[in-house]
Amino acid sequence: MEKLNFVKNGVLRLPPGFRFHPTDEELVVQYLKRKVFACPLPASIIPEVDVCKSDPWDLPGELEQERYFFSTREAKYPNGNRSNRATISGYWKATGIDKEIVTSKGNQLVGMKKTLVFYRGKPPHGTRTDWIMHEYRLVTTEATVCNSPQKKNSIQIPLVPIENWVLCRIFLKRRSTKNEEENFQIGNKNRVCKLRNTKPVFYDFLTKDRTDLNLGPSCASSGSSGVTEVSSNESDDHEESSSCNSFPYFRRKP
Repeated sequence: MEKLNFVKNGVLRLPPGFRFHPTDEELVVQYLKRKVFACPLPASIIPEVDVCKSDPWDLPGELEQERYFFSTREAKYPNGNRSNRATISGYWKATGIDKEIVTSKGNQLVGMKKTLVFYRGKPPHGTRTDWIMHEYRLVTTEATVCNSPQKKNSIQIPLVPIENWVLCRIFLKRRSTKNEEENFQIGNKNRVCKLRNTKPVFYDFLTKDRTDLNLGPSCASSGSSGVTEVSSNESDDHEESSSCNSFPYFRRKP
């Protein structure tokens, strides 16, 4: 069967309607492990690029999409384990703790994922950007990693990694969700301010009852004292609240 190749000139080219959205486990087990031990890949879909030789916006592929690359780690010091992640305009800086990648069946540790953020300038005074990189590295002690059938009485030769390969996923962090939340909060604050500035409106639902009881007119809006006048003959039968903004309260003596 002919091997599928979707990489042209270092850029991923998929047919219309196809998307490449692998899980962390698939990236480590199906791609990185096979790459490290020179086993056949499911498809030639991830190009080989030295991600630290270029700035993230200059790497091959569409800037609006996630991009995947096989890359090798360069030691920062001859006798050290730290990687050199400096680029032309800045550097990649690790953030948080590394995440373990385990298999869905058997819960076996197969790799680690490191999250890095790109900074413009030189450390330690670089300016943080929205470029994010997930760096996957292999963790394995297996002698055989290729899923090829083993014949009986055959001698299994331990495979040795050919190079210090890592798999990188690079993308531009989107901030639309945060902006939408901020706009939503601002909208809620404006609604609250409008409600606080709105003056209450009082409706007199007892106007008909007052007419039947021969009560005087309610307080006028032109600045009257707010006390409802009651005839002397009915002063002993009714008591009314002196507040103009509340409903009258009547109490009838037994």
